[in-house]
Formats: sequence, structure tokens, C-alpha cells
Amino acid sequence: MPQARIQQLFRFLEEDPDDAFTLYAIALEYQKGQDSKALPYFEKLLQEHPDYLATYYQAAGLYLDLGMKDKAEQTFQRGIEKAKHQQNALALRELQNAYNQYLFEEEDD
Repeated sequence: MPQARIQQLFRFLEEDPDDAFTLYAIALEYQKGQDSKALPYFEKLLQEHPDYLATYYQAAGLYLDLGMKDKAEQTFQRGIEKAKHQQNALALRELQNAYNQYLFEEEDD
């Protein structure tokens, strides 16, 4: 992970500590190899910015990577409901497809 990029993101966060996009960008940067550092940023987004739809797909995937299947399933389901409520067809399709893939893989286990 480029250190300069993460440092720049933290400067943006200092300027606007409540900016969902900056929190999301930090989580994504950490997800490139430091999952344990990404997790608190995704959880902050889920808690404080529940309408930021992109979080649900990424956070659910991270939960799966960390072996937290129940949290992943809950996150997929919450994201699907939020996408329906916001009438965001693209986010809904992506979340539903990822959730269906998760369910399919669970059946094979």
C-alpha cells in the first residue's frame, strides 16, 4: 500500500472527520493487505453512515475473509434492504449477486 496515499487520506480525514468517502477510501486501502486495520473503518461507516451503500459489499466481503460468516450475512441483508429502499438497482444487483454466491458456496460446505 502506498504510504503517501494513506497519509493523504488521513489529511483529508483531519479536514472532515465525518466524510464517508474518505473513511471508505481508507478502509479500501487497508483492505489491500491489512484487513484488521480496514475493519474498524468499515464498521464506523456501517454505524455512522448506514446509507453509504458501497460499504455493504466491501464490508461483507471482509467479514467473509475474516471468517465472520454471520456478520457477513447480516451485512449483505442490510445492504440489500438499503439498496431497495434507495431504489439503487446497480447496488442491489451487486449485493444480491454477492449474497447469492455466498449462499451457494455455503451449501457446498
